[in-house]
Amino acid sequence: MSARKPVIGVPADRRLLGSHWFHCAGEKYLAALVEAAGVVPLVIPAFGAQLELEVLLERCDGVLLTGSPSNVEPHRYAGAPSAPGTWHDPERDATTLPLIPRAVASGLPVFAVCRGFQEFNVAYGGTLHQRLHELPGMLMHKEDETRPLAEQYGPSHEIRLTPGGLLARLAGREQIRVNSLHSQGIDRLGTGLVVEARAPDGVVEAVRVAAAPGFAAAVQWHPEWQVMQDDFSRALFAAFGDAARAHARGAAGATDRR
Repeated sequence: MSARKPVIGVPADRRLLGSHWFHCAGEKYLAALVEAAGVVPLVIPAFGAQLELEVLLERCDGVLLTGSPSNVEPHRYAGAPSAPGTWHDPERDATTLPLIPRAVASGLPVFAVCRGFQEFNVAYGGTLHQRLHELPGMLMHKEDETRPLAEQYGPSHEIRLTPGGLLARLAGREQIRVNSLHSQGIDRLGTGLVVEARAPDGVVEAVRVAAAPGFAAAVQWHPEWQVMQDDFSRALFAAFGDAARAHARGAAGATDRR
């Protein structure tokens, strides 16, 4: 009998579609988990404190935190009020921010992308710039929403991977080109996080948890986009999937020994 595929929890966005609220996860993230990581995605509703996190995490072999059009609410990191019209998702914040450190501490593999990257930093006590594109000396990290989707997600700028770091080992080099579709960015780095990559303007593009017992990394760009067409993106999701498989084997072994 073949080993079961790992189950990856994917915290949802809470969105009003028509007259009803839905808990949603982007297909591109779910597809990347299936195609590049070889795992089974399971969408987690954004019920915040109503969720029993320990019960939930016992049933998962990893967690993926996705990107989203919404921004982390600034009161979560003692930031200034958001600009008018900024989209927030307080239910997602209430779900992911307590979930992240618990998942990492339990040894679950955790991978985060874009908004998830920002949540990752806030969950460890870090702060965010809300509008990077308005800061002097910064690159334009935000996409041009008037352009076709393929152009928005096309390569935007170089990043330098930390020599000897996790991502540099996966890439086999220390410089890569990534897409860039974000307004928020790391201001003060969270406690216990290590920088894995930076943009030419100094913006942090990837981090990992230094003392994590397992895979615990986050990236600011979008490796899920057409994941099978990019070697490094595929390697990132494959490494996450391998970590989840190792966790699943360990959990199965613990059950067998009972």
